[in-house]
Amino acid sequence: MTTLNDELASVAAALSRSTVQIQDRRFGGGSGVIWQADGVIITNAHVIRSDRPTVKLADNWVLDAVCTNRDRLQDLAVLKVDATDLPAAPIGDSDTLRVGQMVFAVGNPLGITNALTTGIIHTVSSKNQTGKNQTGTWIQADIRLRSGNSGGALADTQGKVIGINTAIAGGLGLAIPSNIVERFLRRGTVKPYLGVTLQPVAIGRRYRRRLGLLILAVQADSLAESAGLLTGDVLTGVAGRGFTDISDLAEVLWQFSPGDLLQLNLIRAGKSAIAQIQIPDKSGAVAA
Repeated sequence: MTTLNDELASVAAALSRSTVQIQDRRFGGGSGVIWQADGVIITNAHVIRSDRPTVKLADNWVLDAVCTNRDRLQDLAVLKVDATDLPAAPIGDSDTLRVGQMVFAVGNPLGITNALTTGIIHTVSSKNQTGKNQTGTWIQADIRLRSGNSGGALADTQGKVIGINTAIAGGLGLAIPSNIVERFLRRGTVKPYLGVTLQPVAIGRRYRRRLGLLILAVQADSLAESAGLLTGDVLTGVAGRGFTDISDLAEVLWQFSPGDLLQLNLIRAGKSAIAQIQIPDKSGAVAA
């Protein structure tokens, strides 16, 4: 038992060194995670209210930061500080999470620096308890979070960060999975752009109506044109997963990384069809 306690204490200490306090003179602050040793820090978009917050490291070293990328839909932001050899957190694979797995949350709740709390994974779901979410999936953990924990790390017992703590819903802590953060970093400021004008329509039988997205126009030289999408096509889902809201397509696009293959389900001339779209490594299109 003593050995286990020592190991967990060592993990907690390492996580604390990789956690920063984000300060904004006008708007308060929150937490962040040193994602890369060359000064890349990940936090929530709602934590960053200005483009130049300050970052306080675990050793009380205060650095000026610049927000290089922020997306309110995903509630993620990237900060850059002029420093090297920072204690970057090891990043885990959030796709391997299991219900019941023990996790740690590290942050700066209510002004307490590098506070740690423990809990277990409750579920990993594609919809949170309020129905809508920004990232396409959440990690839900039975863990106590407070104001100031936002942007901090959710980690496994090996000290690998598997999520960014974001909110509380129904008594559960909600975190953005690490793999979504990695995709966000790889994409940078480029947003996949399909290049279509859409209108929501009801499709299906009278008592089994579902949402479709009617293509009113296809932009020239767009991903949609290269995939052969046509005006009059009705998009019905992605990889067999139907739409429940007109914004679902944009949210799904954000989950794909450059180089991924996107499979769109559609109806053309009354028949079901599939269009495959390769997300470009360097997209010339910039909006979803």
